Amino acid sequence: MKFYDCKTAPSPRRVRIFIAEKGMDIETVQVDLGGGEQFGEAFRKINADCVVPALELDDGTCISEVLAICSYLEELHPEPNLMGTNAAERASVLMWNTKIEQQGFMAIADAFRNVAERLKNRAVTGPESYAQIPELAERGRKRAEQFFQRLDGQLANRAFVAGDSYSIADISALVVTDFATRVKISRPDDAENLQRWYESVAGRPSASA
Repeated sequence: MKFYDCKTAPSPRRVRIFIAEKGMDIETVQVDLGGGEQFGEAFRKINADCVVPALELDDGTCISEVLAICSYLEELHPEPNLMGTNAAERASVLMWNTKIEQQGFMAIADAFRNVAERLKNRAVTGPESYAQIPELAERGRKRAEQFFQRLDGQLANRAFVAGDSYSIADISALVVTDFATRVKISRPDDAENLQRWYESVAGRPSASA
C-alpha cells in the first residue's frame, strides 16, 4: 500500500494518527499541495478530486476520503478497535465523526479558505476554482465557536467523544481543534470539559504523527 499525505494538511493527519494507533507501517508519499502537485496529471490518476489523503492498494485501487480509508484499515487490523465494537457503538462513533466533519471541519475550512490570500479563487478544495466569499468566513468562525460549545457539552460526563473508548471521533475532534488554533479560532475559555479531554488525547503518542 501507499499512503498519499501532506504533512501540513489537517485531513491526512487524521489518517496518520489512525495508522499510528494501529501500529501499522505504510509507505508514505508526500504531495506538495503548496506547489500544486495535486493538480498534476500524475496525481489526478490517483485521485481525480485533487485532494489528499489517498490510499493506493497493491492492485492499483485507490481509496480517497478519510472515513473510507480508515474503515478499510480497520477491517484489515481490527485491534485496537477505533470504530466501535458493536452496532450501537459503531453508530455513535460514525454519528459523532460526521458531526465533527460537518459542524467543525467545514466551518473552520470556510473561515480559513475564504480569506487566505494564497487561496484566492481556491475557496473550495478540488479541481475547480471558486472565488472567496468573505461572509462565509465570518459565518464559519461563528459556527466553529458554537461547535466547540456543543463538543464541551458532549464531553461533560464522558472520557471520549463517542463514549468510553478512544475512537476515530476523538482523532477527528483533536485534528479539528488544532486546525482551529492554526487559523486563530480559539476554544472557549470556559470549556473545561473540552480542555480536559484535549489534554488527554493530545498527550497520546499518536497525536504527533
